[in-house]
Amino acid sequence: MRAGVRGMRTVDDNVAGRRENGGVTVTPDVISVIVAIFVAAVTFLGGVAGLLSRQDKQTDARFDKIDARFDKFAAQVDTRFDRVDARFERVEAEIAAVRSEVVDVKIAVARLEGPPPRLLHASR
Repeated sequence: MRAGVRGMRTVDDNVAGRRENGGVTVTPDVISVIVAIFVAAVTFLGGVAGLLSRQDKQTDARFDKIDARFDKFAAQVDTRFDRVDARFERVEAEIAAVRSEVVDVKIAVARLEGPPPRLLHASR
């Protein structure tokens, strides 16, 4: 092994270390850059996840408000349809009453008119 500056060992002097990792040396600078990139990626993805979560909550709140408006409107429509149905039932009952009265009137008119005249008279 060769002595480096002031008797310290250099990276090139670490022959055993180079043999263990296939001759590739990873300096602390490279490790710190990799860790910094990883931390930046995690921070960025965490921020994106937070923004998406916030947007999802806001969207859910808006949909809840709109659903409440639709429910209120549906209740109003149901009430109006119930009133219209009640009116139709009354009208149908009145029509049935008028129909029975018309039948009675037809019978009364038929009694007043008498039997229908015959076109051919039987000679005796």
